[in-house]
Amino acid sequence: MEAGNQTVVLKFILLGLSEDMDLQPLLFGLFLSMFLVTMLGNLLIILAINYDSHLHTPMYFFLSNLSLTDIGFTSTTVLKMLVNIQTQSNTITYEGCLTQMCFFMIFAGLDNLLLTVMAYDRFVAICHPLRYTVIMNPRLCGFLLLLSWFICLTYSLLQSLMFLRVSFCKEIEIPHFFCEHTQILKLACSDTLANDILLYFVTGLLGIIPLTVILFSYYRIISCIMDISSVAGKYKAFSTCGSHLLVVSLFYGVGLGVYLTSGTTHPSRNGSIASVMYTVVTPMLNPFIYSLRNRDMKRALRRLFRRGVYSQ
Repeated sequence: MEAGNQTVVLKFILLGLSEDMDLQPLLFGLFLSMFLVTMLGNLLIILAINYDSHLHTPMYFFLSNLSLTDIGFTSTTVLKMLVNIQTQSNTITYEGCLTQMCFFMIFAGLDNLLLTVMAYDRFVAICHPLRYTVIMNPRLCGFLLLLSWFICLTYSLLQSLMFLRVSFCKEIEIPHFFCEHTQILKLACSDTLANDILLYFVTGLLGIIPLTVILFSYYRIISCIMDISSVAGKYKAFSTCGSHLLVVSLFYGVGLGVYLTSGTTHPSRNGSIASVMYTVVTPMLNPFIYSLRNRDMKRALRRLFRRGVYSQ
């Protein structure tokens, strides 16, 4: 620490989900299990899509990138918590905290934008089926993916540079299991008005615009489905977007809960418990939702398992 009017913080203390030492082995086992299930489930989705040529379509291209994003999203937050529990050390360096925040913003933003792009993909597939391959061509898919990465990288870099302006008066304790940007800003002793303006402005844009696109896409999808005369045709059309709709509902529903719990003036562990659903449970459930409700994905997974068995 350096003396002066303000103290330069060299490390933060992550309080985690509980300070009860008796609960630490249980938390370690629980989160390690969820982490491994998340890794395995999303890796299987990626491998199945890559190995099965029938799944080389825009929808599964974005799904494989969503699975890759979920792997990064969970790894960014859970791995450090597992290390802290195992080593019985709850500290994180300033640089480590900044790095964790940076990657968290990247992967959270990518999750949001990829779900938006997938909603547009379903809109084109259902409402313009004859022009689907023309509209959702490889060039457009690649552009949408690169655009999503560019937006998230730019936002994360801008937020990280703004965070470097913030000073802290002491070695602060964060009532969270990872370095969450809004929680840390509330503990700063320097002026954070510029950081708050940027945070809420960009977060609002990245929240409102994608959500508007998703809602409009599903409004048009529902309208197109209602115009289909046969019940079987309606069911088939809706089944192609049912998994995505369920994931979107889970993502935004949990995200709204986290936002409401983090909106309090003083940080508390309620926000960290709600964030578990957002950062761990949702990425863990996504592979199950897309595989159990999708016949093509289940068929691809069976082929992948058979290939693995026969190759031994």
